[in-house]
Amino acid sequence: QVQLVESGGGVVQTGGSLRLSCATSGSIFSFTVMGWYRQAPGKQRELVAHIISDSSTNYAPSVKGRFTIARDNAKNTVYLQMNSLKPEDTAVYYCLGIYLNKDYWGQGTQVTVSS
Repeated sequence: QVQLVESGGGVVQTGGSLRLSCATSGSIFSFTVMGWYRQAPGKQRELVAHIISDSSTNYAPSVKGRFTIARDNAKNTVYLQMNSLKPEDTAVYYCLGIYLNKDYWGQGTQVTVSS
């Protein structure tokens, strides 16, 4: 059974940093794409960042230069380092893994940025 488990959310002040982690139940090499999405209250879920199996990355314009996605193959974990956080980054952050052309989601972790 494929499982993704996020951790690392919390409350931080504007300008602060957080690092989110997404641990996979199996080998991270099984996932062709891993990514982070977020959903703020009353808004649709949106892409934050993707990392593909060859380690190429893609970021939403709103986070480019502030957030970094990376994978640790030995730990079967994907990270999202978030710096210079803004109140508009407040959302539930979800980890996505694509395995055999099927999407798998984590349960989400809340990030709250106070002004």
